[in-house]
Amino acid sequence: MQLEVVSVQQPWVWVRVAYTDASGGALSAVRLAKDLLVPVRSDETRPLDVPHSGTASAESPSFAGRTWEALRYVSDQRPVDGPLRSSLYANDSGPLYLTRGLLEATVETAGFRTPGRLHLSLQELNEGSPATRAPAPALERPLGPGAYYERKVDIAPTHEVARVCFTAERGYVLRTEGPAGAGGAPCSDFSQAEPEPLEDLLMSLPWEVLSSGGWPPGGASGARGTFTEGSRSVPAVTDQRPEDVDGTQHVFSETYAVDPWAPELAGMPYEARFQPLASGTERTGTGGQRESVGGTRLVNWGPWLGAQE
Repeated sequence: MQLEVVSVQQPWVWVRVAYTDASGGALSAVRLAKDLLVPVRSDETRPLDVPHSGTASAESPSFAGRTWEALRYVSDQRPVDGPLRSSLYANDSGPLYLTRGLLEATVETAGFRTPGRLHLSLQELNEGSPATRAPAPALERPLGPGAYYERKVDIAPTHEVARVCFTAERGYVLRTEGPAGAGGAPCSDFSQAEPEPLEDLLMSLPWEVLSSGGWPPGGASGARGTFTEGSRSVPAVTDQRPEDVDGTQHVFSETYAVDPWAPELAGMPYEARFQPLASGTERTGTGGQRESVGGTRLVNWGPWLGAQE
């Protein structure tokens, strides 16, 4: 995993995140095949603090040609079918402020969960020049911060358009979800958003690749078609699954983008790319006719950062 600052437009620091194989080549896993952009505020609009979990112990390790004063936090949840986590954080994060000074992390699962191990350690650290100026890049493939998406929910008793907004502040990602308001800036209030450490989110992405199947879900056996929303038309595949529910036949359907990185999805947060573009449920009524029980559908997405700056 490589994090690279590609632009600084105060208060925003634009970070490119890329995952590659051991030789630096592109990965075959669709979920990590493209680099992502993460605009992070270098300051905080409110105090943010997510305490480290586990038992702490002091260390003086060497990483990237430096010796650091650090604390290691170990949390062992294996007795209750949880993971063994070990994280090492520099006391003074310095140039690692975007990831709160993370030097090393290991997550190991056992028990009823899928056995596996993920290890991260700082390999290389380069500092650029404050005089370097580069324009802010377009948010075509945002991890989340700086972008939003909206989903129409039509499942009784809920009938609304829900909006999910993302931002990031000095090492934390903030996510809000609620009814889409009319007019105004789409994402202007993160005062109640729960912070998630950026490094936790970045480490979770390869773990999801290991625990999920190929793409699209269900393989390529579904019906091919096009998902259309406004002026956007995205090649899609729809998987249908019949199921008997209390004696009544139901058909559950989910529509996914054939290519979650398609140009038509530019500006869509990572989270939404790997969820159904649309889903629905139909039940078989009298005479064999299908009637809708409800469903969800993506109706809007794109960057908010820049639109209100």
